[in-house]
Amino acid sequence: MFPEFEVIPAVDMQDGEVVQLVQGERGTEKRYGDPVEAARRWVDAGARTLHLVDLDGAFEGERANAAAVEAVVDAVDVPIQLGGGIRTVGDATDLLDRGVDRVILGTAAVERPGIVAEIDEERPGSVVVSLDAKGDEVVVSGWTEGTGLDPVEAAGRYEELGAGAILYTDVDVEGKLSGVRTERIERLADAVGIPVIASGGVATLDDVRACREAGAAAVVVGTALYEGAFTLAEAMDA
Repeated sequence: MFPEFEVIPAVDMQDGEVVQLVQGERGTEKRYGDPVEAARRWVDAGARTLHLVDLDGAFEGERANAAAVEAVVDAVDVPIQLGGGIRTVGDATDLLDRGVDRVILGTAAVERPGIVAEIDEERPGSVVVSLDAKGDEVVVSGWTEGTGLDPVEAAGRYEELGAGAILYTDVDVEGKLSGVRTERIERLADAVGIPVIASGGVATLDDVRACREAGAAAVVVGTALYEGAFTLAEAMDA
């Protein structure tokens, strides 16, 4: 999935616009314009993968930015991973049929772990399980509900069910430009044999390097890129 370490720009969508939230909380968003323009900008800058999230879907449980997602898929020619509001096998396969390369499951995977195996059976390697953590607890439903699950234990379980990768988001530092906490990434990477994609807190090029050194196969970067803390080219060179 990631033959080399990748820096993946985030295109998080709310009400049809690109936004970045602080710790995933509604009302903290800063807007960055049209998703297609953002996607093209990152691909032109050298992105080899894009990370799309339907934030309305994550909060409400139903995909609400389908038109924006389809427009991005049509506009770029790099692999796209998409999360937010994907709750059924039908949701996932429909998106994969429409050109999304990987679907990200969070709430659905926690509530019904077997969905990972069901999708993987039809589309091997297409499921990324999102383990979003506050402290050492996985949270779901737009990061509003605790589950009691430990991220490391959960990662091993989903690997056995057929997950192609784990997306680990450190919610405590997400969107705050406060730096990454690499010990958590390292624990996850050591626990599974599938790629771990890190997310949350990246503020500097040193954070990008730290994620790679902790064993992550890729890192998702949002606010730092949109705010110009560094360029995508600089991050890829790092």
